[in-house]
Formats: sequence, structure tokens, C-alpha cells
Amino acid sequence: MTLKPSASGKKVRRVLLLIGWNAALIVIGLTLIVAVGEFYSRMRIPFTSGVITKHFDPEMGIIREPLADIAHTNNLDFWTVSRANSLGFLDREPQLIMASDSCPVVVIGDSFVEAKEVAISDKLQVKLGELAAQTMPHLNITTSAFGIGDTGQINQLPYYDKHARAIDPKLLVLVFHTNDFWDNSPFMSAMIKGYHPEHMPFVTAYRNEDGSMRLRPPDPSYFQMPGPIVQPSWLSNLAEVSYFAKWIDAKTRDWSSERDPWMLEWMKQLKEEYPVYETLSPEWWPSNRHKAYELLNQDNLPLFYEENLDFTEFALGEFKRLADRDDVALVILTTHRVGAEGDPIFDRLKAMAQARGIPVVSQLDYILRSGGGGGEDDLGGVGEE
Repeated sequence: MTLKPSASGKKVRRVLLLIGWNAALIVIGLTLIVAVGEFYSRMRIPFTSGVITKHFDPEMGIIREPLADIAHTNNLDFWTVSRANSLGFLDREPQLIMASDSCPVVVIGDSFVEAKEVAISDKLQVKLGELAAQTMPHLNITTSAFGIGDTGQINQLPYYDKHARAIDPKLLVLVFHTNDFWDNSPFMSAMIKGYHPEHMPFVTAYRNEDGSMRLRPPDPSYFQMPGPIVQPSWLSNLAEVSYFAKWIDAKTRDWSSERDPWMLEWMKQLKEEYPVYETLSPEWWPSNRHKAYELLNQDNLPLFYEENLDFTEFALGEFKRLADRDDVALVILTTHRVGAEGDPIFDRLKAMAQARGIPVVSQLDYILRSGGGGGEDDLGGVGEE
């Protein structure tokens, strides 16, 4: 006897068939979108992973590989390739023999000076030289820059003594960003960057038993020390092989409030090794890495921030000592995030600088006086290191 399928069974099969076709269409559609996105991304994007070669100099620590091409991108709106000069910095070759009537200006700083995001022709020191040639041609101003991202003024001291001093500058400009306050502290800097406080790849400062400070040269064994374990996300892993996934990862990431997943664990390890920092708590950092500077706007700073200010004061004093030794005028140029007169961050820096006879110039104040709106879109800027 032949059994005929029931009406309800036929209806179920039709529904399942319809679901199957719809699922297949969705899969095909998504595959086409991904394929088109990947094709378009590979046609439009020159590269997805930057090439930032590092070179360890026994006096200066980490710099760029001399004469190497440095590629950098955020996978959104810039893909820049610049060649490091023979000294390991992203600038033109410095002029060591100057005309007798020239006025050499040297700029030293972190990522805002290195500016991997833009071509060398668009960097601060080049634009400064062009502006000076237009407005003050009689001074014959020449400009050179020495900048490495992720450094503070203490780390930058040998840039002057080893190279910038040879240019015989008349003016030395220290570009100061908010993160320089903690970059000058060996513990805070190590925690943020994943290094060990006692084995830093930069010149650092440490306290003596009597409370005074001393400089310590870069430690070549820094790369042998245990560091934080970074677990990349599935999207980050996929982005290693897919241009389209790399773009999606960059587009969807919240850069303003990103939490480095390894940092809390690294903080815990360092606090166990250095009980003096037991008062550190997750709230101050890194729950909002790019806004941590807001702590400096508080009237009463946490103890560990007071230490940052101490190390920064020491760094400014060392630069002032070198400038006075060589009869060089010294000035601090603050980035827009440091604020202007009346902002606690700017006022704190200005107070410690003025105590050492160092003038401070606010970039934000200049932007506002020049008609800029003062918002993020107006300010622009490059690195946050």
C-alpha cells in the first residue's frame, strides 16, 4: 500500500525548502558583499600593516632603522611611507654646516614631532621653516626635528646631546603632549608600553635613596624581559589576511575609549613586584586610554600622578641645564590637548616651566586666535603616543 504524504507534511517541506533557499541566498549575498569588499579594498588600500622598523642605539635607545622606509596607516584615511634619515629620525638629513648668518631651530618631541601619519614635507618642522621664510626671511631660519613616538622629555634628552647639539641651534623647541607627564615616569611608562620598569629601552630617571634623581641609560636586555600577553580578537586575526576585515576592524573600533586588554593584567603583575604602587586602581587607567589626561584636571591628584609631575620637573630641569650650557634659547610648545591659560593641565606645566625660566607657548591658544573653533574636527593633530 502506498502512503501519501499528508497536507501538513507537504506544508512543512515547503517551509523548510523556502528557508533553505532564503538561507542560501543570504549566504550567497554575503559572500558577494565580502568578495566585492575585499576586491575594492585591495584595489584602494596600498597596505594594511605598517612597517615601523626599530633600531636600538646604546645612547638613545629605540629609534628608527636609519635610512629605512617607515610605513604607517590607521586603515581609514592615511597610508604613509617615509624614509628615516641617517640618524634614525623621520626628517630630512640635518645640515651640520650652517651659514654664518643662519638661525638653526631644533624641534624635539614624541609622535607629534615624528608624525608618521604625514609625509616629511607636511611635518611641523618643515611647515615652520616655510612659514619663517615667508614672514622672517632675514633670519635665515633652518629647522631640524628629532622625534620618536612613545617617549617623554627624559627619554629625549640624548637626542639633543648626541645629534641636535651638533647643529649649533639658536632655539630648541620641546613639543609637549599630555602623555608626556606619565611617559617621564619609568613605572607608568613601562606599564603603558608593556616594558619592565628596571629594563627600559630608553634613557630613564630613577630616585636615589635620598630622593634625588639620576639618569639611567637604555637597557639592551629589555627585549629579553617577560612582558604582557596580548590576545588578539577573532576580527584582528581575520584582519591579518583580509584587507576588508582590516578596514571593518578599524572602522568599528572605538579609539577614544579603547581598553588595551592586556594592560590590567600587566598592571596587576607590576603591582605585585612593586608594592609601593599598590594604590593604583583600574579606574585611573586604562578604561579610557585617550582621555586619561583628564585626571590632570583634578585639583587633588592621586599620589602616582604627583610622581609623574616630579619626573617631568626633573626632565625640564635637565633640558634647561643643557640649553644654558650651550647658550641655546629653550621654549616649550604644547599640543592642543594640553589646553591654554586657565586649563589645569596647561597651568601645571607652565608653573613648573616658569620656575626654571622656560617660556611655554600654547598651540590651542594660537589656533583659537587664528580663527579655529577649538573642537576635535578643527584641531586635527597626529599621534596620541
